[in-house]
Amino acid sequence: MEISPDALNIVRARFNRYLLFAEFLGLVATALAAVVAMGQEIRNMVLSGTVTLTDLLLMFLYLEVLAMVGQYFKSGQLPVRFPLYIAMVALARELILGNGTATGSHMLETAGAILVLALGVLVIRIGQVKFPTQDDGKFEK
Repeated sequence: MEISPDALNIVRARFNRYLLFAEFLGLVATALAAVVAMGQEIRNMVLSGTVTLTDLLLMFLYLEVLAMVGQYFKSGQLPVRFPLYIAMVALARELILGNGTATGSHMLETAGAILVLALGVLVIRIGQVKFPTQDDGKFEK
């Protein structure tokens, strides 16, 4: 049995709509979860009466997630750099939270992972400058 091209196009269009709707719901859920988590973190800081570096790094992670969702809503695309930034901050936070319990090799490996991510961001930025595409104008320079 052969499917007509018109029927196939209708199925593709519907599937694309459903996929975009699921993507939208996922982005909204991610943004709401980040806002709730940020609110909980602020509440914890107020209740404890202290603000630590790890609290600030965690807040920065939530802000980066919100920025990533916002960028996706604005352009329909997600720059690869955003998850790399989030990963670097998460690793730095994990390194700071070690509080002396981490071994020297673990600290060195974590710092090395941060360096590799930073080099990845550098390579991406150099590539964007040397080989710009039409989409590069949508993101910050």
